[in-house]
Amino acid sequence: MGVTRADVLITATELAAAIESGVTILDVRWQLTEPDGRAAYERGHIPGAVYVSLEDELSDHTIAGRGRHPLPSGGEVQAAARRWGVRTGVPVVVYDDWNRAASSRAWWVLTAAGIPDVRILDGGLAAWPGALETGSAATEPGDIAVTHLDLYAGALPTLTAEQVTEPGVTLLDARAPERFRGDVEPVDPVAGHIPGATNVPSTSLLADDGTFLPDTDVARRADEGAIGAYCGSGVTASVVVAALAAAGVDAALYPGSWSEWCSDPTHPVSRG
Repeated sequence: MGVTRADVLITATELAAAIESGVTILDVRWQLTEPDGRAAYERGHIPGAVYVSLEDELSDHTIAGRGRHPLPSGGEVQAAARRWGVRTGVPVVVYDDWNRAASSRAWWVLTAAGIPDVRILDGGLAAWPGALETGSAATEPGDIAVTHLDLYAGALPTLTAEQVTEPGVTLLDARAPERFRGDVEPVDPVAGHIPGATNVPSTSLLADDGTFLPDTDVARRADEGAIGAYCGSGVTASVVVAALAAAGVDAALYPGSWSEWCSDPTHPVSRG
């Protein structure tokens, strides 16, 4: 990939300066317990930010068999990005207010579609020191064009269910430890994890203030060889991919993740 931390992340101070020269800001408010973040967005967002729905615009729920949050097509991403006002040559900053999950998903989807210069606000909304804006921001339609229509084979690497257990793949599970062990499973019908996976909770890659840990801390968690990341449905695993990308380490996303894997009764399940 050949990227640096500055290619993936932007600080609040840098964002404030970028606003002066032109930037598109996307508010991707989403949580497992509150998937519709529009009300939170309207209560207060970074001035000029446009709301993005992870459920409706960064996923395609009409697709069956690919987990709880199937990837949208590149064409759908292009249409949505133009609604948001994304323009050619204008950088994009995405942010959220919960563990960098939704902003990392947005970063991954837009980048995989071939939209350049997309960065995550390090620390999320809590890092923004300025005043917030209420209501909805007005925007002019954008003109961005994507270069990849199939995000499963787009600008960022992905893994299929068949590939995640291949020899030489270091598979990282981004879910909470109790879900990885199979002690509890609040969302999917089967508890446990993919055999051979190592648990690296996405929140373990963040500091107490919600910023990504220094590159050296993240990179130490990655072994040599091919690296893959998964979670419940491909959302929080994007945090792991983004953290590793910021550290200069390539990692492939298994988009369907556990929700796809466990839906096939022939797939083995590990617990503990």
